[in-house]
Amino acid sequence: MALIVQKYGGTSVGNPERIKNVAARVAKYRAKGDQVVVVVSAMSGVTDNLIKLAKEIMPLPNEREMDVLLATGEQTTIALAAIALHSLGLPAVSLTGAQAGIVTDGVHTKARIQNITPQKIHDLLNEGNVVIVAGFQGQTTEGQVTTLGRGGSDLTAIALAAALKADLCQIYTDVDGVYTADPRIVPGARKLEEISYDEMLELASLGAKVMQSRSVEFAKKFGVVFEVRSSLNENPGTIVKEETKNMESVVVRGVSLDKNQAKVTLVAVPDKPGVAARIFKAIGDSNVNVDMIVQNISHGSGAPATDLSFTVDKPDLLKAQKVIDGLKEEIGFGKVISTDKIGKLSIVGVGMKSHTGVAGKMFDTLAREGVNIDMISTSEIKISVVIDLAKGEAAMRAVHAAFLG
Repeated sequence: MALIVQKYGGTSVGNPERIKNVAARVAKYRAKGDQVVVVVSAMSGVTDNLIKLAKEIMPLPNEREMDVLLATGEQTTIALAAIALHSLGLPAVSLTGAQAGIVTDGVHTKARIQNITPQKIHDLLNEGNVVIVAGFQGQTTEGQVTTLGRGGSDLTAIALAAALKADLCQIYTDVDGVYTADPRIVPGARKLEEISYDEMLELASLGAKVMQSRSVEFAKKFGVVFEVRSSLNENPGTIVKEETKNMESVVVRGVSLDKNQAKVTLVAVPDKPGVAARIFKAIGDSNVNVDMIVQNISHGSGAPATDLSFTVDKPDLLKAQKVIDGLKEEIGFGKVISTDKIGKLSIVGVGMKSHTGVAGKMFDTLAREGVNIDMISTSEIKISVVIDLAKGEAAMRAVHAAFLG
């Protein structure tokens, strides 16, 4: 008998028929004698519709109230999934994040899990129940509802697998596993049998939509081996695990394109110590994550100044602009230029540690495609460039062909 944690994404529970399919899959595991904990997302489109409703009332809604609102999406799904299991004659109990013992910090819309007390889940499992937990949410020690950020149901599943010491963790989605690129954009993309935590972490943080990056980070920290597979068929998926020596033979494991980025440029920022620190501390204090940063010498006349550019997630652009507006008088920079018409194209592979010439090949490929590079960021196992969003998909296909074709 194994203890299995399964997570089903929004498309996997997108309508009553698919929820019934999930119940049937769970029933097969229960028939083998396994204990099953199911983590579910909101039905596809529900979260976006709730956000749209809130923004029709107010462009920048209160984050505490947004958490209360968005948490209802998963609560709908857990009840429907429990009902579907009941219809098959299986005992099942649905739990909100709070009822499942998930305790978070108080950062609304991007809360971090601080602790999980899984005793209630163990008790329900031992009574013969399938336990269905609402992903994406938790509760502070003061009883405030919190959410874990987009894709947070992945984090709920990985964290529960660690806390429960599960034998197996499966992340079910609408694709067969992790691909070398998004197959909807790159027809020649191939499914990977395995991928390292570090590679998966980079791809997730760089726009690959298969997994939330924080969930991969958590899995690596606690050694949770998991499988990404499709809920729509029985095909084996992709195993995500610790790096092995043979993984280095592949130079580039995958290519990603993040269309959810925006760029802000501050023109003529005073070139003196402490200014950049003041700017980015204020942005950080507002819980906006800054990704790439480039500082250039400004060519304006007068006192020494620089142009400072940085990228943020597109949904955080308004919040970042609000912070910058509040600093303009204090710091004394010139105009602010912002755009969300950019894409971040990245290549990832642990093999980059031991192979040279990768950056040159990528830049040459983009040059031949007539794609201008706006910003560059690198690490041991990744190279990212900011480019014009309109050329993003063509650039992605060209780079994939160059390294993985």
